[in-house]
Amino acid sequence: MGTDKVGTHPAADLTNCDREPIHIPGAIQPHGVLLVLREPSLTICQASENTQDLLGVAVKDLLGQSLEKLLPPEQVASTRESLLSDRLEDNNPLKLSIQQGSGGSRQFDGIAHRHQGRLFLELEPSTEQKDLPFFGFYHQARGAMSRLRDAKDLHALCMEAASEVRRLTGFDRVIIYRFDADWNGQVLAEDRMEDADPYLGLHFPASDIPRQARELYLLNLLRLIPAVDYVPARMVALPEEAQGGPLDMSFCVLRSVSPVHMEYLRNMGAGSSMSISLLKEGKLWGLISCTHISGSRYLPYEVRTACEFVGQFMSSFLPTKEGYENYDQRIRAKSIQGRLLERMTRGLDFAAQLCQSPPELLELTGAAGAAVYFNGRTTVLGKAPSDEQLQGLFRWLASRPVSQDIFATNCLLKEYPESEEFKDVAAGLIAASMSRGRHNYVLWFRPEVVQTVEWGGNPNKPVDVQDDQPRLHPRKSFALWQETVRGKSLPWEDYELEGAEDLRRSIIDIVLERSEELLKLNTELERSNVELDSFAYAASHDLKEPLRGIHNYASLVLREDAAALQPTSRTRMDTVVRLTQRMESLINSLLHYAQVGRMELSLRETDLNEVLASVLELLKPRLEEAQAEVRIPAPLPPARCDRVRMMEAFTNLITNAIKYNDKDKRWVEIGSRQEPELGTVYYVRDNGIGIKPEYHDAIFRIFKRLHGRDKYGGGTGTGLTIVKRLIERHNGRLWLESTPGEGTTFFFTLGGETAPPATVRPPALEDLR
Repeated sequence: MGTDKVGTHPAADLTNCDREPIHIPGAIQPHGVLLVLREPSLTICQASENTQDLLGVAVKDLLGQSLEKLLPPEQVASTRESLLSDRLEDNNPLKLSIQQGSGGSRQFDGIAHRHQGRLFLELEPSTEQKDLPFFGFYHQARGAMSRLRDAKDLHALCMEAASEVRRLTGFDRVIIYRFDADWNGQVLAEDRMEDADPYLGLHFPASDIPRQARELYLLNLLRLIPAVDYVPARMVALPEEAQGGPLDMSFCVLRSVSPVHMEYLRNMGAGSSMSISLLKEGKLWGLISCTHISGSRYLPYEVRTACEFVGQFMSSFLPTKEGYENYDQRIRAKSIQGRLLERMTRGLDFAAQLCQSPPELLELTGAAGAAVYFNGRTTVLGKAPSDEQLQGLFRWLASRPVSQDIFATNCLLKEYPESEEFKDVAAGLIAASMSRGRHNYVLWFRPEVVQTVEWGGNPNKPVDVQDDQPRLHPRKSFALWQETVRGKSLPWEDYELEGAEDLRRSIIDIVLERSEELLKLNTELERSNVELDSFAYAASHDLKEPLRGIHNYASLVLREDAAALQPTSRTRMDTVVRLTQRMESLINSLLHYAQVGRMELSLRETDLNEVLASVLELLKPRLEEAQAEVRIPAPLPPARCDRVRMMEAFTNLITNAIKYNDKDKRWVEIGSRQEPELGTVYYVRDNGIGIKPEYHDAIFRIFKRLHGRDKYGGGTGTGLTIVKRLIERHNGRLWLESTPGEGTTFFFTLGGETAPPATVRPPALEDLR
């Protein structure tokens, strides 16, 4: 038994196997003959050197000859027609009678294919049907298909397939072997003779089947090695053919096997072996692996075809049978997803709705903790890393190449070493990305679970040393070897990942729907604002004329007939004049406010220090009158803005700062600072009377005054409203912090050409995936 930590396996040496060119071995297994023919003459341009043993003709005498010379006259035409056919492989196997050099003939099964412009013909001696171990296997195969189809779940399917293949082939041991995400294998089912070692439940490391071997399993669905102690028969080629480079035998049945694999089989005690590929959705899912410990075992083409058909039939059932395996969990996940969807659509804040109790977000994937990160805000549920650790994790996720909608691992430590600090809560992770570019995520966490894995032999010692040189050898023992694995969580099941993916799609649909609604509301609001501005402008403009008339006539009466008026009437006329002046002031303010919404800005890079200097020059008399000190701690950074409008904004803010101030020593400070989320933030601070918190929003409403009409110099209550609108026209934001009696600070940003933060910018469709 061994104890190991994730990632400490000696992997460097295993790349030797990955680099071995097993598709161009230059030799074949000697139980057949390989001929490479040139079309259309069917000239033999390459042949295996064992032709003398099986065909009765030396290879040197075959090269350059036509295949037709080996055939009896009555087979020449039909064989030529079959070999030159476009649908060549439909004719396999060709039943060929090859004339022997001694004058007799021998029956062969010809298996032909084309690859890289070459015509390959593999000849295997035919087995008389009466010698077949299972005569009538096609009938048996049909029964096998029926039993596979009726298997209730994956386990039953695997058990049935192992049993049927062993019955068809007579191998001593047949196992069903499934790959995991790292290409380690686990034996799910087994049918064996009593003397064969049990492998059921054991794991086998990925190094047992290197990468290029797995690729060949996708090309050739069945691979037979009748005798592990065979002597390879080398390929011999015509000189001009040899110049074409090594012969690619990827699709050859007889292709010779890697010496490392032969040693592996011998160490396992196998005299022969056969593998049948199991595919799911076009990818290698596993193998039906057959071994014969009683010695060599050859299977004729028809039996192999029946076994291959069993493998293909089983492959077709894998998606549904695996689905049945977790049917109840999938139904439960769908139910949870439905409730989460209802919550999200019911509430305005879908992220908060996701994390409500009961914690169905956790139940969806069987996680112990979760975090929802949306538009800069994080909501955590259950056991999760700290805020600081989460921020680091988000940054790491954002730095990954954009290729996966769902990233899942049960060993985060392997890809993100910093997770060592919080593996007790997040050794496993599912990250569902909800947008492109904005990096919004739903994360699920699982804690570390120390696991014991039973291997078929020690997977950590693939290297042997001979003659002081490292040399790769397969392990010699397949006895049970237990490994304690740390740093991993329990693996995520397929239905849990499907639940995460389905929820991701639902969130994107909701965000898209909300975005469309928001876009519609914003459009309507903009249209209403334009209409309101137009109305305010027209109304205020039209009101000025009659108001001016009232004012003038009242003033004229006072000037010319004041002596004739009764004191009461004169007082009333004075009031009329004063009210018309006040009304004109209000109308002018309203007109100005409407103009701010209608005018075009002249945005350009502007030195705000120059703007501020101009403002202070204009306000110099008022500053001196109020004996107010102006403080500018540091030069202001430049901004992209409208110079004239910024003068107006500064003027209003500085005027307010000295106006609403009852201190003996008044001061106003203008400066800026940098903030991570907002960038440059400008401020105007004073030591004035301050503003109560309940009025922080109200002061920006038009015509809203917090003090008496004549207190603090009076005013129309439009100054801050106009400033706010000016800032928003610059895609910026205005807010304040204030302590009554101590002073107020107005902050503002200038967004330039970016979207205004006051409204939520709907994400573009391309941002969502």
